[in-house]
Amino acid sequence: MRYIISDIHGCYEEYRELLEKIHFSENDLLYVLGDAMDRGPEPIRVIQDMIARKNVIYIVGNHDYMMLRTLKKLAVEITEENCETHLTSEDLINCFYWIQDGGRTTSDQFRALSRREQQNILDYVGDAYIYEVLKEHGRELVLVHAGIRGFEEEKSLDEYDLFDFIYERTDYNRRYYQDPHKILVTGHTPTLLIRPDGQPLVYQGNGHIAVDCGCVFGGNLAAYCVETEETVYVKSRQKK
Repeated sequence: MRYIISDIHGCYEEYRELLEKIHFSENDLLYVLGDAMDRGPEPIRVIQDMIARKNVIYIVGNHDYMMLRTLKKLAVEITEENCETHLTSEDLINCFYWIQDGGRTTSDQFRALSRREQQNILDYVGDAYIYEVLKEHGRELVLVHAGIRGFEEEKSLDEYDLFDFIYERTDYNRRYYQDPHKILVTGHTPTLLIRPDGQPLVYQGNGHIAVDCGCVFGGNLAAYCVETEETVYVKSRQKK
């Protein structure tokens, strides 16, 4: 089976419980639509678990990008030769905004790792996909983290760049693909902000599937199964 999860945000216990609940095995595939780190209590454990599995496909999110941009700079040993030039004012501003947006726990836990462990994480996140396309039962699922900026149906996905996929919030009132069998699958925007009933459940409609159920905000962590079209939930342990 193939499962889709998004925006784990350091909710390690919920993540592991969800994998147990779906009986995730080596014969399955897990697609994570970005933002496994930041905000929650154990982001590094989440990433380390994903790295240890050969059947996890990671799609980059905005928090992944912010983390990578900052920690690639901070993980370099500062010497007399580079101390005055290695970090620019822009680097410091980027670091500040990342920390303000939930990066502090990730940063603190990352610093406690060995250089080798740090590099493994940076390499893993740096190699993440920017989108993926899945086919099943005549449907075509387009997987991205946030949305598609400047969307044009005739435009190939390869013509977009990273930033088109990781920051732009999807307009769920708009059908992107006119083909009813082609569906945009996203995270990034918690579904309680999308669904009319305000519930932290997967949203499906108008050519969309939204799977970020706001676990780190006290909602749920969801795993959507591509083959069965069913969703399994684990209730958040985080405070609302």
